[in-house]
Amino acid sequence: MYKAQINNDLELNFATETHEKEWDICQISAEQYHILKDNVSYNAELVAADFDSKTFQVTVNGKNYEVQLKDKLDLLLEKMGISDMSAITINEITAPMPGLVFDIMVSVGDSVKKGDSVLILEAMKMENVLKAPCDGIVKSVEVTKGFAVEKNQLLVKFE
Repeated sequence: MYKAQINNDLELNFATETHEKEWDICQISAEQYHILKDNVSYNAELVAADFDSKTFQVTVNGKNYEVQLKDKLDLLLEKMGISDMSAITINEITAPMPGLVFDIMVSVGDSVKKGDSVLILEAMKMENVLKAPCDGIVKSVEVTKGFAVEKNQLLVKFE
């Protein structure tokens, strides 16, 4: 079972086994398709695709649509009430282990991108680079260089 949400209005539920027989889809180019359904012809073009969010921009016979696809796993997670784990934003960094703040690469007000180096925590004679978990602006730096921290202690907050 699959679900397609179109333009946040129309919702289609379908099983591929039954619809494979009802639709005739022919790929014309990398982004263009010809679809035949119930003796009606459609020209479709994939305009944009975000595979992480399973969101697609398509044009069918000159009309634009945004399509959100959900597969069996997405539907199961939704049914269990944990549907959009990707929407959870981590906006802080905590110490993964006890250690010593070796260096801080950001200041309050700095703009960071997900994956940017934020600070270095020295633990067990190793330097561990902690990276930004999200895009954002540094709201606060809760520690200073040379500061000893405990596991799970708050180090940096983001807006």
